[in-house]
This record gives sequence, C-alpha cells and structure tokens, in this order.
Amino acid sequence: MRTETEQFLQHLKYERNMSPHTIRNYASDLGQFTEFLQKIENRELDPSEIDNLTIREWMATLHNANKKKASIARKLASLRTFFQFLVREGKLEKNPAKLVATPRIERKLPQHLSMEDAVRFIETPDIYTHLGRRDRAIIEMLYATGIRVGELVGINLTDVDFRERVVRVTGKRKKQRIVPFHEHALQALLLYLEQTRPAFLEERPAPERDTERAVFLHRRGGRITTRSVGRMIDKYIAQCSDLHSISPHTLRHSFATHLLDQGADLRDIQELLG
Repeated sequence: MRTETEQFLQHLKYERNMSPHTIRNYASDLGQFTEFLQKIENRELDPSEIDNLTIREWMATLHNANKKKASIARKLASLRTFFQFLVREGKLEKNPAKLVATPRIERKLPQHLSMEDAVRFIETPDIYTHLGRRDRAIIEMLYATGIRVGELVGINLTDVDFRERVVRVTGKRKKQRIVPFHEHALQALLLYLEQTRPAFLEERPAPERDTERAVFLHRRGGRITTRSVGRMIDKYIAQCSDLHSISPHTLRHSFATHLLDQGADLRDIQELLG
C-alpha cells in the first residue's frame, strides 16, 4: 500500500495543488493506517485486500485509544479520499471506506442559513440601484466562494478569471489559492462591473492606482473596507425581519455547510476556505 500512498500524495501535490500542511495530514493518517495493518496482518497489504470491516476495526482501535471523534472522522475522510483515488485510477472497483459511518460529533455547529434563507438574503439588494448592484455582487461572491471579507475586499480585477469562473484569493500569511464561483455570482459581478463600478470611479477625488485595481469600491470610488461590508450586511438583515445574528462569517459557514450537504469532500472544502 506504500506505493499507492506515494502516488496519491503526488496526485494531491501536483494535480490538486493542495497545501503542504494538508498533504502532511493525509500522509500522517495513511501512515498510521498502514502501521495498523502491519500489526494485525504482519505483512504489507495490497489495497484490494482491505475491506470495510478492516477499516471499522481501525476506527474501533482509535476509539479505544481515546482519540477524539473529530480526529477519527478526519482519518476516515482521508481513507475515503485515498480509496476513491484508487477507484478513479482503475486499481479498485469500489471504495471500502464509503461503507463506514462517520463518527457522530456532538458539538454546537456555527450558525448557518438554510438554502432557502440564503437565496432570500442574497436577493434582498435592489439591483436597479448602484449600491444594490454592488451589494448583490458582494453577497453573491461571499456565499459562492466562502472567502473571508478581508479576502474579498482585497480582490483586484486581475485576480478574476471570468471565463473559467475562478478568483485568486490572498489569505492568511499572504498564501494564495484559487476558488471557483458559480454562474449566479458571475452574472451579479458582471452587472456591477459594467453598470456601477464606472459610476463609482467618476466620484473619485483623484485617480489612485489601488482604486484602479480594486474590484469592489465604495460610492466615492475607493476600495471598500471590511467594516463597510459588515455595515452593509447589517442593513440587509434589518430588511429580513426573521433572520437574526447574520454576519459575513455566517455566509462562509453556510457555504461550507451546503457543500457538505451536497456530498463535497471535507478536505476539498477546507482547501477552498483557506
């Protein structure tokens, strides 16, 4: 299994462009599983010899060792992604880890919007006004990408690939990542860029290089701030009387939750969130 593990890690690095930290986590989880297999079988197993019962036995061993449920769930997610890679490569017919239930983690989840409430909140801004078009584009992008507000306000025009519908985001410690966004966000963004941004630029007291590059501007033509985005979110919350305690971070949690609900891989979501 060591050969397949190495191939998988190379795939994560060169084809999926995952961060070194994430790859190390995968390597650690798979290494621990390999050690477990050698202890119970006293030999190196081929991936085709591993079934869901073997994986459940490892899960039980981790549980008996008082490992946290969140840690066990992450290790199971690593196995699922690894075996799914082998299925795609034609080395396995099915993924044995898919038959193993994820440990139930009892914790209070961050607040998120339902899909219906998210759509309703996104559609609150009046797109027949300059501010409404800008605000709609901001909310669409926050929900469609899960990026932080600080990352959103830092986006420049050169960071957006409109044809591929992806944006280059600069996150914590200046680390960059590429994040996709959907068609609804693209259309909202194009509407703002074509009909509103030029009008805001005309209100500038003087041309500035940073303003020329920035995607999202305030009405006086400068780059919008995180504080302004927060106030904007509060304004639309007031218009949705039954939605309370929403923040820009709520949209980020909603993005992640809805992807999970639709079957997205936990590690992929972590990569998108940065």
